[in-house]
Amino acid sequence: MKANLTPIELSKQKAGIAAAQHVKDGFIVGLGSGSTAAYAIEALGDRIKQENLHILGIPSSYQAFQLAVQNKIQITTLEEHPVVDVNIDGADQIDPQLNLIKGMGAALAREKIVAAAAKQTIIIADDKKAVQILGENNHPVPIEVLPFAIGLVIPRLEAIGGKAVFREAKGKLGPLISDNGNAIMDVTFGPINDAAKLECKIKMIPGVIESGLFVNLTNLVYLGSETQVIKLERKTA
Repeated sequence: MKANLTPIELSKQKAGIAAAQHVKDGFIVGLGSGSTAAYAIEALGDRIKQENLHILGIPSSYQAFQLAVQNKIQITTLEEHPVVDVNIDGADQIDPQLNLIKGMGAALAREKIVAAAAKQTIIIADDKKAVQILGENNHPVPIEVLPFAIGLVIPRLEAIGGKAVFREAKGKLGPLISDNGNAIMDVTFGPINDAAKLECKIKMIPGVIESGLFVNLTNLVYLGSETQVIKLERKTA
C-alpha cells in the first residue's frame, strides 16, 4: 500500500482496506473506478499476495482494468459471471439513505450495471462525501448521453429543472468521451428531494444512457476519516 499519504488519501485507504475484508476466496468481485476504489483494488492485491486469495474481478472502467492487472487480479466478464458476489466502488455524494451521486470519473453506466448485478455493493469514501441531501452545494448529477441525441436531451433536461454542461476533456480540446464512446454531461438540479423520482424522469429521456443517481443499490458504506472508519448500513423494511 502507498505510504506518506495526505490525511484525505489516508482516509480513503482505510475505507478501502475495510471493504476489501468482505471479499472471500472464490468470490466474483466488482471493481469500481476512481481514486477511492483504487485503494480497495490495491488492498485486494495485497490479500492475493499475502493470503493466496483466489478471486475474479469485473472492472467497471479501463482504469480499473489496468489497476486490477497491476495487482494480479484475474479478470472476468458479466457474460461469464452474471452474478457478482460483492461490488466495491466509490461515490461523490452519499445521503443518509445511502443513495448516491456517482460518475465524476465518467464510468457511471458500467458502474451501475455492475452494482445492479451484485449481491452486495459496498461504497467507500472519505467522510466529506456524506451529505444530508443529494445535490447540495450545487453538486451536479453526471449523465451519459448518446452523442446523436444531444440536441434532444439538453432541452428535456432543462424542462425537468436541470442545468446541463458538457464535461470538457483534460489534455485535449473538446468534450470528455466515456469508455462507451458517449458524451458526459454534468447537470445541476440543486437539492434533490426525491432521487428515485428524478432518476426516473432522467432515464425516460430518449438518448440518455445512464444517470449518476444510484438509488437503493448500496448495502454498506465505509466512511474513512483521519481517526476512524465509520460503517453505515442501509435500512430495509
